[in-house]
Amino acid sequence: MAQLSLRGVRKNFKNVEVLQGIDLDIRDRELIVFVGPSGCGKSTLLRLIAGLDPMTAGEFVLNGKSMQGVAPSKRDIAMVFQSYALYPHMNVYDNMAFGARLMGLSKAEVQARIDEAAGMLQLEPLLDRKPRELSGGQRQRVAIGRALARKPSVFLLDEPLSNLDAALRSDVRLEIAKLHRKIGATMIYVTHDQVEAMTLADRIVVMRGGLIEQVGTPRELYETPANAFVGTFIGSPRMSLLETTRDGPHFGIEGSGSIALPGAPETGQKVTLGLRPDAMHLGLADAPDGFDAEFEYAEYLGNEAYLYARLGDGTRVSLKGDTASCAHQPGDTVRICPDPAQLHYFDTETGRSFRSA
Repeated sequence: MAQLSLRGVRKNFKNVEVLQGIDLDIRDRELIVFVGPSGCGKSTLLRLIAGLDPMTAGEFVLNGKSMQGVAPSKRDIAMVFQSYALYPHMNVYDNMAFGARLMGLSKAEVQARIDEAAGMLQLEPLLDRKPRELSGGQRQRVAIGRALARKPSVFLLDEPLSNLDAALRSDVRLEIAKLHRKIGATMIYVTHDQVEAMTLADRIVVMRGGLIEQVGTPRELYETPANAFVGTFIGSPRMSLLETTRDGPHFGIEGSGSIALPGAPETGQKVTLGLRPDAMHLGLADAPDGFDAEFEYAEYLGNEAYLYARLGDGTRVSLKGDTASCAHQPGDTVRICPDPAQLHYFDTETGRSFRSA
């Protein structure tokens, strides 16, 4: 069992405030992902939870007990680093056993834990090898196995896949998801890759500038983003944001025409429309309620395609199309028709969604 609570957590490095007051509850057995752009504070927050760095202010409670002043080795937490952090002079077995031995366990208990971890991660044939004899994916599995052998209440994973190629990232991501289901431990996973976040997380914590922008399930963040930042960060290709002028139910874009959106919010005159690629399609040249745009290029992916076009005000939009859409040439004028039911409305000045206002 592992329940975590963070209240008013702040972290300063000299005069730079990296975390500006974090409040977060993490449930038992949850796989929660911290995601955000570089420098948002997600890895710093993970290090504070591990006890590797001291908090400037705030409180961290684990299973009802304050961790203030508790050493990292006493927190019942294991961490997997981005750089693997394996001892090059030790073989796989000794690397995996290192943390368990420091706990003062008997030789038989250490052996049992290594056997169990190696079996879960399919490392049995590699136990006698040195790290230099392993691939990147194998080294990462060893690092996970070392944490697993400690049988902690909480696993912390700091961008564990960033050093792997695309195929290995997919494989190891699947292994982490299976491992979480099997051991049922609480896991906190840090990444800048929103695809990893969407595919792994029970809940996602989206961070920016040392603050939490939104916490929710992958579906909640995708379908009901709290603001324009979350809307554009979650989803690939990213959501297109259109700053519009409003005339009654009509929303216009300079050089591209206007569309009628009778269900649009009444608040304010400046509204930014958020459109995901699957919320738009190419229509006929005279199709009503569409925007004219200049076709730029297409990404052909076999069974589908993503198209990119530029509106009259210079905004680039991406939309999902079929393979026939790839026949368009750069410079062609196309008609982009949004689906009103799938539009998001954001306040242009604050970025907040009108749904969550």
